[in-house]
Formats: sequence, structure tokens, C-alpha cells
Amino acid sequence: MKYTLLLLLVCLGQFSITAQHENPQKQKVLDFVDSNFRDLTSLSDKIWSFEEEAFQENQSAAALIAYAEKQGFKITKNIGDMPTAFVAEYGSGKPVIGILGEFDALPGLSQKTVPYKDPLNEGMPGHGCGHNLFGVASLGAATSIKNMIASGELKGTIRFYGTPAEEKYFGKLWMIRAGAFDDVDVVLDWHPSGETKTEVQKGLALVDFMVEFYGQAAHASADPWNGRSASDALELYTTGINYFREHVEPTVRIHYHIQDAGKVVNVVPDYARIWTRVRDTRREGMEKVWKHMEDIAKGAALMTKTDYKITLISGVHEILVNRVGSEAMQKNMEYLGAIEYTENEQEFAKGIQKATNKEEVGIESIITPLEETLEHPRGGSTDVGDVSWVVPVVRMRATTAPKGTPWHSWAVVACGGMSIGHKGMAYAAKTLGMTAVDLFENPALITKIQDEFKEKKGDYEYKGIIPDGPPPVGDN
Repeated sequence: MKYTLLLLLVCLGQFSITAQHENPQKQKVLDFVDSNFRDLTSLSDKIWSFEEEAFQENQSAAALIAYAEKQGFKITKNIGDMPTAFVAEYGSGKPVIGILGEFDALPGLSQKTVPYKDPLNEGMPGHGCGHNLFGVASLGAATSIKNMIASGELKGTIRFYGTPAEEKYFGKLWMIRAGAFDDVDVVLDWHPSGETKTEVQKGLALVDFMVEFYGQAAHASADPWNGRSASDALELYTTGINYFREHVEPTVRIHYHIQDAGKVVNVVPDYARIWTRVRDTRREGMEKVWKHMEDIAKGAALMTKTDYKITLISGVHEILVNRVGSEAMQKNMEYLGAIEYTENEQEFAKGIQKATNKEEVGIESIITPLEETLEHPRGGSTDVGDVSWVVPVVRMRATTAPKGTPWHSWAVVACGGMSIGHKGMAYAAKTLGMTAVDLFENPALITKIQDEFKEKKGDYEYKGIIPDGPPPVGDN
């Protein structure tokens, strides 16, 4: 009996040792991220400090390119006529595995790394979506794979995609149009979050368009009857939108931003402009609402005897979820286990929650089980959706801020510049790298992922929701 128990303990101990090193290539991913954590953190903090918005990410892109070049990647710049879009590639032949990275900030969110609102540079942008962590983690994962291709342990091609302007113009759409993903087998992606999980929700389809009204200026007191007010048209347009909200599906979201409604109070404005956005969980539903919004603009122009113009900015597809790839990624996340936090980090998290009127519970340190994919999920939109309709995409989230933190806010910026964000970045790099190892070592897994992709896509022929011509690089 004692011998049997002793043998069992020895076997369990041996299994533990073997499990830790059962895949040498995955262990090398973990070792690389751990040994290069300081460099990756430094790179992330640089991008955090640059505070660059859509298509202005010159320093951020340059920093990522410099790191990739130092690691031996071949760099291709100006993808899709976007100066801050680039690809860093290493290796040759199949499989071709891509990893997405973003690095643009949001306007007006500059913030110090403190758990209360305190701008670092008043009025300047900040990484309120954690993109300073996003690009660095993805490039770190790609570099860990590059090293094993260089040593001959893995065969194929690894690509890091530096994708700009996700927050405003959706730069990936122009990269797709330029053919940047045409020969890729599988793409890996992640996003900073308030939780750690494999992402199997499809998000919302979206369209952005500008509505402009043109009238006739006149003195607002002396002869207003000679004027045709563009701002009246704009107000009637927004009134129409807001009455229309009652009669759309619960899954629809409508937003607008008034950009110009006149300059002075004593002039009847002859020009007005409003940025409008429509979302839905289904692209077909979004397009139906979009077309009616155009009719509302026409009606507003008719009522005010003004002219109007509608210009497409861009739009994105919902995510085509790949559950086969998600299951493989989930196993790697469960192998890693949950992120551990210090007492100081938990106190920082509670400070964030207090400042944003959330329950002060700290960070939830768990790995969320693989979820069911909902038909009508909540949440936001991303141009990763478009990538997922041209190549299979496998996605995850890593905790970089306390759960409940308002996203696109100063609170995310604060966490992204300190250790809470850094730990999430490292976790994402490890998960992406380990999942990439699965893809390089298991051609059958790639085949199953691609089979699911083809089945779900069916006979749909992807067409990006972007206007003809170059991207709006100079329109900020």
C-alpha cells in the first residue's frame, strides 16, 4: 500500500514536470516573454507616452518597426497607402500565420498612472482602449515564433500586422483592399479588457457617414427670410434620428457627432456637418437602418430648402467567429492559469473602481470558460471583423484594467501605463505565441479552422464598406 502510494506520488510529480515542458516550443514562448518583459514593457510605455491618434501614429509605428528590425524581421511599409501601416515578416512558405497589432490612441484622454482622473497633458489623446499594450504584446508573440523559425524548430512564415486608425477610420479595410491578407492561413488577435477569456462573440457591424447641409447665409435679425439655415436642417435631421430610435430593433445603436453648425449667432448658417454612425449585430440590419437614415437627411433638406450631401467614411463587418481555433486557444489560457496581482495592484484597481462609481472589488483573477456564441451580443465594433471575412481569425481578451472599468476612458489609460496593464500584455503575448505554436506544429488544426471558416462564410463575397480612392490619411 505504501509502495503504491509512493509510486503514485512519484508519477504525479513526474507528470507535473513533464506537463511544464511537454511542448518545448511553447515553453520557449513563455521563456521569451519572461526574459524580454522589461524590453516589451519599455516599448509599451513609449507608445503610451506618444499619445497619437488615427493616422498620426508616426512615433508609435516607428518604435514598433525599430524593435521588429532589431529582431530580424523584414519590414514592408505604407501598406494600403497608409504611412503608419506596415507588416513585419520572417520565414518562408506555409503555413503563413498573422498576428494583428494596433497602436492608435483616443482624443482627450491623456492621463497619469494614478487611480483618479488627472490628465498628464491636458486635452491630449490617451490610450483609452489599451492599444499601447495591444501592438507590443502581438509583436512579442510574433518574435518568439520568429526565433524558433530562425533556429529551424518551426517551419513557415510569421507576420505581424501593424494596423493603424482602428478607433476612427478602420485602417485594416485598406490593408485588406491592398491584398495584405491574401495568402494568410490563420490570423491571431487579442484586445485589452476587464476580463481574461477567449473571445467568441461577434461584435457589431457598423457604418460611418458624413451628412453635410448647404443653405444660404443671411443676417439673423435684419433679413432672416433671405436665409436658408443649414443648422435648421441639421437639427431636423437629429430630431428625425431621435424619433426613429423608438422604431429600430433593440440590437441597433445610432450615434452622431455634430462637427459644424455655424460660426456666430447673428448669421443664418449656410453650412452644417454631422458625423453619423449606425451599428447592429447583423450587417443586413445595419444596412437597412443606414438607408433610412439617408432618407431622414433628405427629408430634413426638403423641409429647410437646403441642399445636402452624404459621404461614406467607412464601415466594418461583424466578426465571423471561429470556434475550432478558439478551443485551441482556450486550452493554452487554461494551461497558463489566471494572472496574479499584488496587494498594491488590487488597491490601485479599487481606486479606479471608486473613482468611476463601481463596486470596489478589485481585479477578477480568473480564466472565463469558453462561452457560447450569442446571436445578438452586446459590445463594440472592430475592423478585425473585416479581416475575419477574408481569413480565419482566432481572438482573445486579456485583463488590463479592473472589470467594470468604463472603456474609452481615462481609467483605462491609467491602468495601461502601469503594472496591471503590463501583466495583461505579457499574458496576451504568451497565449498568442503558444497558439501560434499549435498552428505551426499541427497542419490538421489549420485545416479544421479553415473548414469552419468556409462553412460559416458560405457563398458570401466580401466587399469592404469603404469609398473608392485612398484612405483619409490627411482628414484628422
